[in-house]
Parts: sequence; structure tokens; C-alpha cells
Amino acid sequence: MSENTGSKVSFFLVGLGIGALVGILFAPKSGEETREFLAQKADEGREYAQRKARELRERAEDLIEASKNVAQRQKDTISAAVDAGRDAYQREKSKTQ
Repeated sequence: MSENTGSKVSFFLVGLGIGALVGILFAPKSGEETREFLAQKADEGREYAQRKARELRERAEDLIEASKNVAQRQKDTISAAVDAGRDAYQREKSKTQ
């Protein structure tokens, strides 16, 4: 589902960019004003992409940390079960001897 949402957002942003570009090309501004506007919007887009990348990286780091914690808890649980089984085996073995 997140891939589907991501692609919808991507399509929206591409459509938004194309619409803005077409609007700029037909706007009654001088070439210099249009270039300045385009440069400003490109900078805003770059900043937006960097901010989103940073947020995504932070979320990924959080998920990785959570996954490590879950894996460690599972490892501890399995180790405890193996130790309990070993102790039970040793007790039963000593009873039969």
C-alpha cells in the first residue's frame, strides 16, 4: 500500500511541476523574471526533496532500530527456552542415573 501511495504522490508532484512549467511559459513575464522564478522554484523543490529524504531516512532508522530490538527479544526468548530445555534434560538425566 505504501508503494501505491508513493507512486500517487509522485504522479501528483510530476503533474504539479508540469502544470507550473506550462503556466510559467505562458505567463506575461520577461525572460529574466521567468528565469529567476524558475530558479527559485527549483531551489524550493530541491529543499523539499532534501527534507523528505531526511524524514524518510529518520523513519528508516527508527524501523531498523525497532527491528533490532524485536530480533534481540526473540533471540533472548529462544536462548531462555534452550537453557530451560537443557536444564530439564540435565535434571531428568540425573534422576535416571
